[in-house]
Amino acid sequence: MKEIEWLGSSLKDLQALKTDLKRRMGFELDTIQRGFQPSDFKPMSSVGSGVNEIRVMGEDGIARCFYATKYEDRVLVIHVFEKKTQKTAQADIELGRKRLAAYLKELKK
Repeated sequence: MKEIEWLGSSLKDLQALKTDLKRRMGFELDTIQRGFQPSDFKPMSSVGSGVNEIRVMGEDGIARCFYATKYEDRVLVIHVFEKKTQKTAQADIELGRKRLAAYLKELKK
């Protein structure tokens, strides 16, 4: 089972989700840790190479998680957030890019 590495405030952001969304997102992350694909995801090349987005909907709303599995033996959770519209906000994409770039820069040291 792969470990999760949380970037920035992603763990706190997950913990701040409403109960139903938090439970659903936790289930999807557990699925990824075990080497399987989540039930609803899409590639997010706009954030970075190898980055995907988990998409969960529940009675409490809509939540998303940018993650990558191509880095060693871990699941890299880049950004967790709630959505209000169909389109992912540019600010969320930029935050994901920034966190991933900082992580990759740190890896090279």
